[in-house]
Amino acid sequence: MNEYLVELTTRIPEGTDPAEVDRRRAAEAVRARELAATGHLGRLWRPVGELRSIGLWRADDEAELHEKVLGTLPLRPWMTLVVTPLEPHPNDPGRADAKA
Repeated sequence: MNEYLVELTTRIPEGTDPAEVDRRRAAEAVRARELAATGHLGRLWRPVGELRSIGLWRADDEAELHEKVLGTLPLRPWMTLVVTPLEPHPNDPGRADAKA
């Protein structure tokens, strides 16, 4: 699978019922665990003091990432995304073929 750095910013529409927000947030947590279990979600961070997330996501291609991965998030209709495709860096100390 290819890797992508994805910045997700969620903006809840004004006037949205708080119960709907709570329902979607709970469903989002469940879906994130499912995507992690299938290898699509590698890591997820929240910058200190900000209401956005940055994640390491995996998919076969960008179409799958948008349609079958990110598109299945319950909060997706309220999200804006910035997707950056990644490739291995030759000096990455975490590379499997890196010499000690």
